[in-house]
Amino acid sequence: KIDQSFVRRVPTDRKDAQITDAIIAMASRLNLSIVAEGVENVGQMEFLAARQCRLMQGFFFSEPLSASAFEKTLRKAAGGRWPRGQ
Repeated sequence: KIDQSFVRRVPTDRKDAQITDAIIAMASRLNLSIVAEGVENVGQMEFLAARQCRLMQGFFFSEPLSASAFEKTLRKAAGGRWPRGQ
């Protein structure tokens, strides 16, 4: 995981951007998945996406949800194409 303390300042702080770049590069070379925590705005999301960080979490995407609320959100996003019986 990339801690939110780095993510918070990646668009504006050169050192945090360099540390984040290094974490992403190292994970990529080791074939590891990486998750960026605390993504709260489009600038942070774009910075990470441009560096091939594909997994992100934070208020930019959603507030924390219970399991049932998350399922409801998925069902709504699926537009009725959710598998039957599940």
